[in-house]
Amino acid sequence: MATTPDNLLKVPLNDLHVALGARMVPFAGYSMPVQYPAGLMAEHKHTRTAAGLFDVSHMGQLRLVGPDAAAALESLMPVDVIDLPVGKQRYGLLLNDEGGIIDDLMFVNRDYAHGGDIFVIVNGACKVGDIAHIQAQIGMRCQVIPMPEMALLALQGPQAVTALQRLCPGIEKLVFMTGGQFDLACGSDTVPCFVTRSGYTGEDGFEISVPAAQTETLAQALLAQPEVKPVGLGARNSLRLEAGLCLYGNDIDSSTTPVEAGLNWALQKVRRADGARAGGFPGATKILAQLAAGTGAIARKRVGLVALERIPVRDHTELQDLDGQRIGEVTSGLLGPTIDKPVAMGYVAPEFAALGTKINAIVRGKPVPMEVVAMPFVPTRYYRG
Repeated sequence: MATTPDNLLKVPLNDLHVALGARMVPFAGYSMPVQYPAGLMAEHKHTRTAAGLFDVSHMGQLRLVGPDAAAALESLMPVDVIDLPVGKQRYGLLLNDEGGIIDDLMFVNRDYAHGGDIFVIVNGACKVGDIAHIQAQIGMRCQVIPMPEMALLALQGPQAVTALQRLCPGIEKLVFMTGGQFDLACGSDTVPCFVTRSGYTGEDGFEISVPAAQTETLAQALLAQPEVKPVGLGARNSLRLEAGLCLYGNDIDSSTTPVEAGLNWALQKVRRADGARAGGFPGATKILAQLAAGTGAIARKRVGLVALERIPVRDHTELQDLDGQRIGEVTSGLLGPTIDKPVAMGYVAPEFAALGTKINAIVRGKPVPMEVVAMPFVPTRYYRG
């Protein structure tokens, strides 16, 4: 049986994870399942071919309530919140005054203008700080309401929709980055959930905000579907890396700007220099200058890397040019189970960021040749209708 230090928080599904044979590890202050008896490789491949059930209840959920909620949230991020249609979801970046990323998050317009809210999901390791930051910055403009009574599950993979629509016919009508309130039939119980068609694996799938007290009822109903198996944090990490997605604390942090991180796609046109609501977010002067000047204004850039030898290259590995000069560092790296090659992302000086550039990673004192490649490493399969 897994043992945990007394000071770790437990998710509502803790006992189920232990009963399923999970190896529990400390993560973001919680005891979380890193893998089940099938192992990381099997769990990863099952998610790519069928459907994996992930417990992400360590993440933070909150509601912003009031007619000014969208404008208030938009003041903290370089993204378009005000024009987001009802039922649509968007990726956002909380920034500090230097343009560094405090956290990346997801938010949904649940009709805040007519008595609903803006529903926000933040990273588990950042949630206490995020909620305090949001409260301090915009708490006078809207209500900032944490939701500790809710848990969060992610059902990911090409057969996720097949499994979920048995519990909720009609859920297949959702498309990528949309959401709604649904009642999920779990045996004799009905579980009310807020479901978005999104996730962090590169696959089609859903994230399900569920009342904590009913999480096990829902999890058992999903695990009873023939397509679904439980998947831990280990495979979640390898799946998101293959999809070219950043992990907060590794690939982005408070010292990284969105432009350095290659997240320009997340900066909507309306907030850019020539947009209708240009600037007005923390670090705007710096970020807009970086956007205008391109790679000339940044000292480093996030890139995708594939090793040309079968040697995994891990986080914090030094990157050098072919003359042996340090040019950067790996921030995430492992053997990609789907493509069966060592893949990584990291930061390099901009002159080494062009696709096809050859560089070396220094593993145990020896150079491992790597090539800068486009991300994602595995094509994404989001369902767009």
